[in-house]
Amino acid sequence: MAKPGRGPMADQHDLFDLQLEGLDPEPWRDRVEELGNALGQCARLGGRYLATRIYAGPRLLVSFENVPAARKFHPDAAPRGWLMARDRGWSTLTLLASEPENWFRDEAVYAYFDELIDEGYFDDFEEVLFYGVGGAGYAAAAYSVAAPEARVLTLRPQATLDPARAAWDHRFMGQRAKDFTSRFGYAPDMLETASRAWVIHDPLVAEDAMHATLFAAPNTLLLRTPHLGRTPERDLSVMGVLDDLIDEAMEGTLDHAAFAGYWRARQQHLPYLRTLFMQLDEDGREGLLARLCRFVLRDTNRPLFAKRLARIEARQAERSDPSEQAAPATAQA
Repeated sequence: MAKPGRGPMADQHDLFDLQLEGLDPEPWRDRVEELGNALGQCARLGGRYLATRIYAGPRLLVSFENVPAARKFHPDAAPRGWLMARDRGWSTLTLLASEPENWFRDEAVYAYFDELIDEGYFDDFEEVLFYGVGGAGYAAAAYSVAAPEARVLTLRPQATLDPARAAWDHRFMGQRAKDFTSRFGYAPDMLETASRAWVIHDPLVAEDAMHATLFAAPNTLLLRTPHLGRTPERDLSVMGVLDDLIDEAMEGTLDHAAFAGYWRARQQHLPYLRTLFMQLDEDGREGLLARLCRFVLRDTNRPLFAKRLARIEARQAERSDPSEQAAPATAQA
């Protein structure tokens, strides 16, 4: 028998015909609400949020997302939580914010999680994974306290925007008026009940690195993605490994070794290679830059890398005795 408020098990085939592509924001939200109620339950929270529950099995993905990102960057213009549920047969609790950057700091969201706790909603699942990016990553960590022993995967999350603790982060000045000190407030503290948590971030983005250090705890693994910048989730998705990382987190098997295997995909990801190229060039590290160019040119013809390598080798030839020149060393990734 279905638990109160959970609803019947959804037919996953219904998630294949979403009809969300090409819709403007308000019709998109209306369609999500229609689908949410057809497949499970959907609620509007405070006029700015949608919460959909779809029951399909003993594993639950709790995803915090925003409407603009789902419409623009995800396949089928669908919430990532729905896509993962469709492909894996998972249950989903998906919270959607109307704005592109949102931390889900709202009384209506607090009340909704209180309702879930009172229902014992999370108790009926064998595995629970909270997931989010940026402000939604903050929310995933903060609200995970509602489901003790859950797992939490966050990308570039903020620990808080409370000026008393994060005055050094000037990126979201308009959000500081929000209350980050009351219920579900300081995200690292809320993670104390999680069985395992992961924080993926670019350590070269100073603010993201500083927030990541605030999450450091025995149950939390910090995973570094240098040179991916401020939107690592998009790059990891294009690289084809983000869904794999979510799978590993749901399984509880994501560790440094597993992550290193997925992180190797950057070696074929041109935006990453270009960023690394620019950084090495700016730092004047000509030897490493030449090795990078040779590595890229092994498999493809990229004029940017070919031209720079030719210039480097020409300068090296000018500085050397031609009779003593050695063949270029084989590049290593």
